[in-house]
Amino acid sequence: MSRTAWKRAGMSLTAVAVIAGVAGCGSESGTKERSVGQVLTAAHKKTADAKSAKVDISMKGSDGTAGGEKLDMQMSGVVGWDPVLMDMTVTGMEDIADAPGKSRMVMVDNVVYVDMGAKSAKEMDGKRWMKMDFGAIAEMSGDPELQKQMTGGMEDMNQDPAQQLALLLDSPNVKKVGEEKIDGVQTQHYKGTLTFEEMMKSKLDLLEKKERDDLLAKMKKSKMKGFETEVWVNKDDYPVRMNVTMNFPEGKGKLVTSADYSDYGTKASVKAPPASETADLMELFKELGDLSKEMKGLEKLDEGSTQS
Repeated sequence: MSRTAWKRAGMSLTAVAVIAGVAGCGSESGTKERSVGQVLTAAHKKTADAKSAKVDISMKGSDGTAGGEKLDMQMSGVVGWDPVLMDMTVTGMEDIADAPGKSRMVMVDNVVYVDMGAKSAKEMDGKRWMKMDFGAIAEMSGDPELQKQMTGGMEDMNQDPAQQLALLLDSPNVKKVGEEKIDGVQTQHYKGTLTFEEMMKSKLDLLEKKERDDLLAKMKKSKMKGFETEVWVNKDDYPVRMNVTMNFPEGKGKLVTSADYSDYGTKASVKAPPASETADLMELFKELGDLSKEMKGLEKLDEGSTQS
């Protein structure tokens, strides 16, 4: 697979990560104004019970690297969190050579499939879909730390979007901004900052205390304090929009992710693409590993013939 195709796969992984990290009981009656906690608690329950929704996501800003590569991606489709699935159209990869103007990304049974485009299909024996089974890739690596990171990432995707609201419930920094209309819908706007300590509360079942402390230490060393989070809730207690702003330290810019939700409870039926049209990223890794071994063997033979 060419370097261009690998980069497209990397951009798709970025999109998956964002979808995992950004997202989303019954409302109380009466005219008495509710507290921030009451509103977010109601939104949390309604979102958890809905189990699926349509979503439009935009990512704009820096990728946080030293080079400060710019991102401007849009994703639109349906997501589900009980069970976990998604079917999204992704745009914004036009700056990558030979990349399709649009790409499709689906997730089912904890496996992600990305449509790499017709040109990539020519490089992969007509297979235009790339299968990304993170758990299998981590298992193949034989690296316990990588296995925890990658399978832990899948656990994040298994957490329904309502858990993002649950994190807000634990933060004393979330305040009501006021009333605003989003695409003609009247909403209540809330804003706050989630510290890494608050976000890590949801990881306690995945990480041991030492691992959690080590991760927090690394986050503090990066000089990032957390995420700026905003949520707009409609009269039915459903989140209409959620924004997350990540400010990178040392002048590396920021990344703003905005997700607009609608049609909660929509039917979300997702199927994996045909196996005949799918290339397995794990198998490609294996092939690269075998090729690397062959190249090293040839180098040794060449060295031996030179010495003789």
